[in-house]
Amino acid sequence: MLDKYEGKAIGITAIIIMVFLFSLLYVTGKQKTDVVECVPYDKTYTTPRINQIDSTTYQVFAVAKMWNFEPSQIYVPVGAEVDFFVTSGDVVHGFNIAEKNVNMMAVYGGINKTTVKFTEPGIYKITCHEYCGVGHQNMQAEVIVNYPNNY
Repeated sequence: MLDKYEGKAIGITAIIIMVFLFSLLYVTGKQKTDVVECVPYDKTYTTPRINQIDSTTYQVFAVAKMWNFEPSQIYVPVGAEVDFFVTSGDVVHGFNIAEKNVNMMAVYGGINKTTVKFTEPGIYKITCHEYCGVGHQNMQAEVIVNYPNNY
């Protein structure tokens, strides 16, 4: 038999759990984060390049190496949707575009993929967030998003 204090404690605990679960589901829906996709390894991904599929769709094959990203500058128009395929040529590196909530690992022998849509013009910095040696702090690249007539 429950006394009145046990019943209140159970009721308060149930309310707290419901508020927590609602908050968790609400935030998950608002963030619209994509899960990074792992792509089967293929040596063709280790050649850094930018492929333009059509006027607003691009593929970037980024290779992280001590202590730079290749390509180091990526030019796309406003509204472009970019598939980033990321790998490493040596050790573990990070691939972070903070303004776009992109956070991936660049691992030797592995390929990670994510898709980003750039709706605002600007310069989006790509930084390495995994310590990779003495030149780590200088390891950056950038996505330069501009209106199409400004190229």
